[in-house]
Amino acid sequence: MSGILEGRVAIITGAGGGLGAAHARVFASEGCAVVVNDINTEAAQAVVDEITAAGGKAVVNSSDITHYDDSLNAVKQAIDIFGDLHIVLNNAGINRDRMFASMTEAEWDAIMSVHLKGHFCISSHAVHYWRGQSKEGKAVDARIINTTSGAGLQGSVGQSNYAAAKAGIAALTLNQAAELARYGITANAVAPSARTGMTTAVPEMAERMKKPEDGSFDRFAPENVSNLLAWLASPEAAQVTGRVFEAEGGRLCICDGWRTTEGVDRDAEWPPAEIGEAMKVLLEKEVPAQKVWGT
Repeated sequence: MSGILEGRVAIITGAGGGLGAAHARVFASEGCAVVVNDINTEAAQAVVDEITAAGGKAVVNSSDITHYDDSLNAVKQAIDIFGDLHIVLNNAGINRDRMFASMTEAEWDAIMSVHLKGHFCISSHAVHYWRGQSKEGKAVDARIINTTSGAGLQGSVGQSNYAAAKAGIAALTLNQAAELARYGITANAVAPSARTGMTTAVPEMAERMKKPEDGSFDRFAPENVSNLLAWLASPEAAQVTGRVFEAEGGRLCICDGWRTTEGVDRDAEWPPAEIGEAMKVLLEKEVPAQKVWGT
């Protein structure tokens, strides 16, 4: 199989189903050798079997992405079997939705572990490998692709743990891009909008995202997001880094993120009693924030 990822090797986490499986299939169809990481080995094997039956290259990896030492095995497996590693696509995720006033510590910790720590572990080991290559004088053209969410960019009612983790991933992406460019590594993130087990668990979302029965464009097919990520993983995207993208159907967007506005400056200390007047000016002239999901 040949395409824009021919000769490249990727680890894709949470690739036993949903978006991750779609990513794996699309990457493989573009010539990439794929390490299909998922703790559900049966599901991961089914994805690998589908890829190899179509002529692609893929293997199962069951490393726990929340366990630092175990996650190293995914990187070792990619190098041992396919000879190199070029891409880490952090996709794995879970939900533990609850209103903040009712959320438990366990629900908070589970989300932070899978999303934030899960984005750290394999990427850390991969970066050590790529940095070593760079220091040896080898040309490195590597990618970290992270998965954030509209919840992390705007907030989402009933998902304060998930929103906080996804916002952290967006910030992590910016830091990775700034720190790792010297080694030939880019870092970008995507906020996907697609039909998956997580999104269709909500009845309203399931209805909105269902596949058209008339054969028209399937706006919420996960492959629409996968195609963008395949391009970001390709050599053509070597100069694109530190960006957060949103993808839904045929629509691709760049998220502007937090920006410092012109503000109000009196070039002197603001007494507490006078800040209210300044705040009126700020809030009247600045662009309002996007609404929180669910409001």
